[in-house]
Amino acid sequence: MASEFQHTKLRAMFDAFDVDGDGYLEEADFTALAARWGGLARVRTEADLAARVRDVMLGWWQHLSTTVDTDGAGRISMAGILAMVDRLPSMHETVTATADTVFDAVDENGDGRISRGEHQRLIDVWHGRGIETGSTFDLLDQDGDGYLSRPEFAELWSQFWISDDPTDPGNYLCGPFTGAPTG
Repeated sequence: MASEFQHTKLRAMFDAFDVDGDGYLEEADFTALAARWGGLARVRTEADLAARVRDVMLGWWQHLSTTVDTDGAGRISMAGILAMVDRLPSMHETVTATADTVFDAVDENGDGRISRGEHQRLIDVWHGRGIETGSTFDLLDQDGDGYLSRPEFAELWSQFWISDDPTDPGNYLCGPFTGAPTG
């Protein structure tokens, strides 16, 4: 069962994805999310990456709709998202595959690492608007080299979706959120 911390963290994600603000995630929300990601520079110029991004975003909708849309209404509540989170620890490969696609989409110059600016664009696309991130990147960049490598990003991505420990830096990969411990 998802903890209060996970609920708080994922509420920020849910609200960012719920484009029309109706309190449910629907296929149209994931289509809009894919379109937002499609606006990233590298995604716009690389057709295969654009297809991967779209497949990942809409693939998660398909997975959610078949797994947690128990009433068949074509919409997922926050409770459904929290039920899905309970299943994610057993889906590590799927979570990591999503991380790889997101990493490639955000790595605008294709140098195999995510800079502070590229990370800021990830957060802005995630939320659909500009977000003040403060020192979030510094928290994520554990080795202090100014970049997130693919393995670092994969670990942070897994922590974001699975971790219940507020001290895990990955919980803040998609930006700060209300109710998060400050420190």
